[in-house]
Amino acid sequence: MNEFLVQAFVFLFAAVVCVLISKKLGMGSVLGYLFAGVLIGPFALKFVGNDSTDIMHATEFGVVMMLFLVGLELDPKEFWKMKNEIIGLGTAQALGTTAIIAAIAHWAIGLGFGTSITIGFAVTMSSTAIILQTISEKGLIQSNAGKSSFAVLIFQDIMVIPMMAIIPLLAASTHTTITTDSHNWLDGAPVAMKTLAILGAISVIFMVGNYIVNPLFKSVGRLQIREIYTAAALLLVIGVSLLMTMVGLSPALGAFIAGIVLANNPYKHQLESDIEPFKALLLGIFFIAVGATINFKIIINEPLMILSLLVASMAIKAIVLLAIGKWKKLPKDQNFMFAILLSQIGEFAFVILALGKTINIIDQQWYDYLLATTALSMVVTPILLLLNEKWIAPYLGLMPSTNNKEEYDDLSHISAEKKIVIAGFGDFGNTIGRLLQANDIPTLVLDNDAERVDYLRKLGFNVYYGDATQINILKSIGVDQADYVIAAMDPPELNQQLVEVLRKNFPNVEIIVRAKNRKNAYEYLQDGLTEVYRETFFSAVYVGAVMLEKLGFSHEEARNQSELFIKSDRASLRKLARNIHNVEDYINVSRLEFAEQKNILQDSLKNTRHNKNKSDTSEQEE
Repeated sequence: MNEFLVQAFVFLFAAVVCVLISKKLGMGSVLGYLFAGVLIGPFALKFVGNDSTDIMHATEFGVVMMLFLVGLELDPKEFWKMKNEIIGLGTAQALGTTAIIAAIAHWAIGLGFGTSITIGFAVTMSSTAIILQTISEKGLIQSNAGKSSFAVLIFQDIMVIPMMAIIPLLAASTHTTITTDSHNWLDGAPVAMKTLAILGAISVIFMVGNYIVNPLFKSVGRLQIREIYTAAALLLVIGVSLLMTMVGLSPALGAFIAGIVLANNPYKHQLESDIEPFKALLLGIFFIAVGATINFKIIINEPLMILSLLVASMAIKAIVLLAIGKWKKLPKDQNFMFAILLSQIGEFAFVILALGKTINIIDQQWYDYLLATTALSMVVTPILLLLNEKWIAPYLGLMPSTNNKEEYDDLSHISAEKKIVIAGFGDFGNTIGRLLQANDIPTLVLDNDAERVDYLRKLGFNVYYGDATQINILKSIGVDQADYVIAAMDPPELNQQLVEVLRKNFPNVEIIVRAKNRKNAYEYLQDGLTEVYRETFFSAVYVGAVMLEKLGFSHEEARNQSELFIKSDRASLRKLARNIHNVEDYINVSRLEFAEQKNILQDSLKNTRHNKNKSDTSEQEE
């Protein structure tokens, strides 16, 4: 029997069953995945893996992809807008936690200086995966706790890079003999060379992102083949991960950096859309792996040590966070939520601890202790959140607010402040976009023409490559937060598909729709849409007004006639839309409408000319 298929079946079966039970009990999906890992892991039912190393190898690609998506969401523009929150909250949390943990490890426990700092780095990290999943599931994105947690996470994710570069220097300062079993090309190299290689690899990644990735995706975009986009994204992620492995770092860190490189790429939303279907499952697999890596032998043999480390690390982080929340004047309920959300040790701790063990700055015993503590802290967090929700928050008399928008909107998407989305940037959408931009009205544009996207970004438009009919694309740009979506795609069938997706999945968004012709407009009106505009109608009316002037009408008369024609024709269009399925009725109503329109325009012209003649006569009499 195929061993891979058996293990895949066991993983998925455990996930489905445990998550269903967990959600039914109101505990969220994360706790379900973690318990699934505990049950099927090598220390419980032993359905998968012989030890924790096997499990982590099996799910390494899931972690890599997860961190790629996390990096992809860290847009430098949004970082700059939030820089005060990120730097202020993030620095206070990182320095406070690292300093306290390192001091206890060095002076109370007696560990070396480099080892203490490395452990401080590991404990400082919180779980991006758990927190983002939790605030999304519980609707906490707009709350003070959610926004503050996200700011701290961004700072932590960015600080991983300098931390990973500092740890080898700490090993050198403590005269640690560096050994490795990673078989990379830097085995046995001096620490300074390894540090330079790490910094060089990161520099290479950013250069590739700026000078190679954009032309690559532009070429792929011309092919109009979606799966090639996915393949290109995976090529980048795997390539960067291999590069990081060559210099002795985690492939997950490489994937995270690759995501940051692409964060402001015009094709990021298409990449998110292609990978999004796998994101939740990959996160689930990661959490299952965390549950399976809990070494119950160590917990059973030394329960007091593990319990002490777990309680101490989470308590220290919570105290630091509560102090920061008080400093930021967060409400009590939000401050407790903020502290609980970030109190666990995160997935980057696995990366930091693995590096520390590889270069012998952390010995095997402490590596096992901290690995178990990290995994258990992830298990405990959803339970603490549940307790907070059911007992602590009601006791405080408050519940997490999701309506606070005082400072800034949804921090997890680039599009949060873009109230207008234009889907399709051909002649119709382009004209609207230029008019709005000229009036300093922010818009986010989606278009599926790679060359057009590249050209428009050079002109300064906020445009991204992507198929707007795909619901994952719309979610990734935060279309549910837009006030208006202008549906201006071509051909008409594609635009109709977009309208259907929007009306079904985002009913609160007002749709302004482009109709290719009169027949197309009838179809939209019959479907209940009200803001329907024919793409050639207004330009044709304008030319008609020009012709009236050429034929002897005054400029004022031609303008009045064109404005009245537009008003009467739009009203007529709505009446005629009800009769398009019966040709005879349609013809009869059309004749009546045309006759009425003609009378309206001629009466208006007579009144205009009569009033003008009357005015001219009175002027002559004077």
